[in-house]
Amino acid sequence: MNSGRRQFLGAIAGSAATLLFPRSAANAIAPQPAPFWGVRPLVNGVPLGPDAAAGSTTAPEAPALLPRALAALQVHSDRITDRDVIGIVDFSVPSRDPRFHLVDVAGGRILSTHLVAHGKGSDPANSGWVEHLSNRPGSEASCSGAFMTGPTYNGKHGRSRRLFGLDAENSLADSRGIVIHAASYVDNALAAEQGRIGRSQGCFAVSQSEIAGVLERLGPGRLLFAAR
Repeated sequence: MNSGRRQFLGAIAGSAATLLFPRSAANAIAPQPAPFWGVRPLVNGVPLGPDAAAGSTTAPEAPALLPRALAALQVHSDRITDRDVIGIVDFSVPSRDPRFHLVDVAGGRILSTHLVAHGKGSDPANSGWVEHLSNRPGSEASCSGAFMTGPTYNGKHGRSRRLFGLDAENSLADSRGIVIHAASYVDNALAAEQGRIGRSQGCFAVSQSEIAGVLERLGPGRLLFAAR
């Protein structure tokens, strides 16, 4: 069995009973996730090659933060009402690489992976790497922790989704205006040319061509977990 699939299914198995079913049902049955390669994942909106197709024995690695994200899903089970799909952002990865994963928890697979910007205050040298995270108003930095996705709205960046911080390190996310939105500075060509994408003011900015899919898959009442 592919090591990425073993990692993904192992993380899922430890939490599946309590994450996917009401507590009473979880005591009676622990569901088995679907094969990791059940749907061909998308990277920046483009399907991966044949090795990731249905029936292949080669699968992309599960996100490194998956166990921590599943633990956060458990901790905040009273707030996260929809637990089928979660978002994971790995700020230990440079901005030139796709690091925003949309994960089908019930199916045991990655739905898509995207470029995502971090805040200017987290990368003052504009190196493309997150140096620090902050919850401080005015810092223009990204913050970490578990977020609950809220409703969409139409703002200066177009259709966006509100986020509510559930942990001490991101408790001011809503008042700071930390949201998921699209930005022209999140672009594959820019990442290839400069070795990094642009920076936000702390928001999770994705490409304009992918925002609709991200907002649709990561709907309201779901978990977005970010860390490094």
